[in-house]
Amino acid sequence: QVQLVESGGGLAQAGGSLRLFCAASGGPFSTYAMAWFHEAPGKERVFVAAISPSGDYTDYADSVKGRFAISRDNAKNTAFLQMSSLSPEDTGVYYCAAARLRTGIWAREYDYWGQGTQVTVSS
Repeated sequence: QVQLVESGGGLAQAGGSLRLFCAASGGPFSTYAMAWFHEAPGKERVFVAAISPSGDYTDYADSVKGRFAISRDNAKNTAFLQMSSLSPEDTGVYYCAAARLRTGIWAREYDYWGQGTQVTVSS
């Protein structure tokens, strides 16, 4: 059973940056595809970014391309989301997720989830 713990959220101003962390334990981290999802207030959870187990493939939602970057350090069992040029629309809870099979853009494709970390962007 994989446990995921997010951190790094907080308050940022529009145009600012934040770096999110996802620490994994309890499973072979280097074999899992990892992803980040965003749940804005009152809205569904949506795909943000994903990375393959080796880190050689990444995918992004159109809304974050050029602003966010996903990465991972398999030696430290940690995934990251570097968020830049933040806007108030980026406000919400960010969830880290792990998939046994492959990267995907749908929440149902992921097997393990963290509890989320709150990001609030002020204008």
